[in-house]
Amino acid sequence: MGQCVTKCKNPTSSLGSKSGDKDGSSKSHHKKGGGGGHKEETSGPCSKATSELSNGTKALEVTVETPVIPAVMGELRKDERLDEDGLSMRRINELFCCYKDEHEDAILEEGMESFCNDLCVDPAEFRVLVLAWKFQAATMCKFTRKEFVEGCKAIRADSLEGICASFPCMLLDARGEENFKDLYRFTFQFGLDAEEGQRSLQRDIAIALWRLVFTQDAPAILEHWLDFLAENPSGIRGISRDTWNMFLNFTQTIGPDLTNYSEDEAWPSLFDTFVEWELERRKKEEAKALMAKEEEEAEEEGRCTETECPPTTERLETEGSRGSQTWGGH
Repeated sequence: MGQCVTKCKNPTSSLGSKSGDKDGSSKSHHKKGGGGGHKEETSGPCSKATSELSNGTKALEVTVETPVIPAVMGELRKDERLDEDGLSMRRINELFCCYKDEHEDAILEEGMESFCNDLCVDPAEFRVLVLAWKFQAATMCKFTRKEFVEGCKAIRADSLEGICASFPCMLLDARGEENFKDLYRFTFQFGLDAEEGQRSLQRDIAIALWRLVFTQDAPAILEHWLDFLAENPSGIRGISRDTWNMFLNFTQTIGPDLTNYSEDEAWPSLFDTFVEWELERRKKEEAKALMAKEEEEAEEEGRCTETECPPTTERLETEGSRGSQTWGGH
């Protein structure tokens, strides 16, 4: 694998010559003359020799042709066909072969890690999710040959450099409303274990994927929703496709204060539980903040002495009332 990756990183590495170790750049040809046994030499890849023999006659013209050498990896062959976008299917397939598994015609976990390293991206970052979306990958940590080839064609890249250069455009595409909706729904399917026949996401995986898919534009309610899921492990075993899809609608239609949420609408029951939990959490936060404020005011009042702080109006009125009572008693 390491050697193959090295070849991909260095496209000037030669694939070798059909003629073996023979060098066709300069050849010496020997030809016996009519009777003198004179040797003649030619220099250059394609030249003609006309030197005279010892008997005064001219030797036959000899043509030397340079042997055909296959193209270097990453370079175009003369007979290579490019598609309408100027992409080389040969280069795409060669790139795929650099990372494919030895026993399966697909890039698996080990190859995916090497692929991401060569792209200088973290396998767990948003750009890799977007790349998998563009490749329409059916399974996490796996690219089939068809997915890889069709994906490279979709982003119009046939090299590591081309894929890297496509990232900004891919990220921009993901911001579009319809494109993001497609990416969002893709992410759910991408997170499922197809071999196990899963139909819902494990809670921890769903939390990680929600945080990942909202990397560029996170809704205000997201972190509270994820906290709710994390703090209720016993009551939430998995996230269904319906819950996943409806959460996007929830973030787009329900305001941050949750005042326009109605249990009468067709929301999943988990959303009803979340709204109750969130409103109760906010009440506790408000009560805690109020208590902290009162304690701070009490401490401030306790530090205030008569010499340091002027008497308040209420205090003056009380003291004045006591004084008038005293004088009245006399």
